[in-house]
Amino acid sequence: MESQFRPVIRQKIIDAQAASLPLLTRRDVWLPMVKGKATAVIGMRRSGKTSLLWQILADRHAAGTDRAGLLYFSFEDERLAGMQLADLDILVEEYYSLHPEWRDTQRACFFLDEIQLVLGWELFARRILDSENIELFLSGSSARMLSREVATSMRGRAMEAVVTPFSFREALRHAGYEPKTPVAQLTKAQRSQLHKALLDYLTCGGFPEAQGLDIRNRTDLLRTYVDVVLLRDVVERHNLSQPQVLRWLVQQLLGNAAGAFSINKFHGDLKSRGIAIGKDTLHSLLAHLEDAFLLSSVGVATDSVRRRQVNPRKVYPVDTSLSSLFDRSGKANTGHALETVVWHELQRRGAETAYVRTAAGLEVDFHVRSPTGDESLIQVCTSLDDPATLAREVRALQDAAPSWPQASLHLVTLDAPATLQLPVSVQLHRATDWLLAS
Repeated sequence: MESQFRPVIRQKIIDAQAASLPLLTRRDVWLPMVKGKATAVIGMRRSGKTSLLWQILADRHAAGTDRAGLLYFSFEDERLAGMQLADLDILVEEYYSLHPEWRDTQRACFFLDEIQLVLGWELFARRILDSENIELFLSGSSARMLSREVATSMRGRAMEAVVTPFSFREALRHAGYEPKTPVAQLTKAQRSQLHKALLDYLTCGGFPEAQGLDIRNRTDLLRTYVDVVLLRDVVERHNLSQPQVLRWLVQQLLGNAAGAFSINKFHGDLKSRGIAIGKDTLHSLLAHLEDAFLLSSVGVATDSVRRRQVNPRKVYPVDTSLSSLFDRSGKANTGHALETVVWHELQRRGAETAYVRTAAGLEVDFHVRSPTGDESLIQVCTSLDDPATLAREVRALQDAAPSWPQASLHLVTLDAPATLQLPVSVQLHRATDWLLAS
């Protein structure tokens, strides 16, 4: 019996390949390049995954691939509701009926968006990787295409490209202010403009839809993002019986960005309120929030499993704009926002990160190991105008240095005096310069 979806699928293919390529802000997302693997584009909702698919498609076209060999197909279409696994074969059949000259002789590229709406999609994806000359990009909502789930479902056949809200450079690019010259060649006026732009970015964040909105509209929009993640990606997906505990947990984590968090302490607080919940359940809730890309937690730098377990973790929201939704203090915590931005930039650069706690009880924000193996210790602070602040930050770096003898020492700050006395081993960076360095 002829499938009811065939004419819809055929028309969507024709329309997608005839459509003009959208003009979008260019993203700097790292893309894996491993032959024979699909690329799974994942990340929090509304961070720009679909836009990245179109960007990759446009890049392939600009590099010489004809539009006939490039197919963007979204399954988020009410006319495709009820599609089954067997119906996915129609997509390949109709594509090659329109372009028979591409079958086997040339490598086509499929960009399949919201494919998770079809149950069993991973079986289809693995099969066409094996049986067709097709390069495959997959994306979908984080509810059904979590990073762990993609890795499991594709059984080692997919690599991940993680999309986050705009970086500082991408936000400047979106607004039309990205520097055209190296940072070292900028004028004083340009540096002042960048400094103001960074302060705005620390507050407003990088979600694409939120750029340029006034505070009321931005706040309402961001609340909908968090609500959808909690409801669809955590509560409904994992059938939680105590959603209020999840709300309290999110308020604690996002309201204290870049702060230390202990499951044991939070469990004790709940117990004092008469709320019965197991520590294992709280650990699971934290893992669910990380899977949904709402936040990330970072452990202490140590080879000891026990030390990692007993020390608190530091938590960073996916975007600095989310912190103000839950921070009850009413004060802008610029230092924690800057630390959050630095952490995300380190992730974009592919670094392994942890925080350091020295034997003397001092803390260094980041121990960093780059993809090439280089190590560094990084302290982040808002201002070094106060001599006591400077002394404290430097002392922590120097105290940690003997434990990490191969690591270079760095201070990243928003503001610093014109003349500053620093040990020769410590490198000072303006935050704008450091964030735009690559």
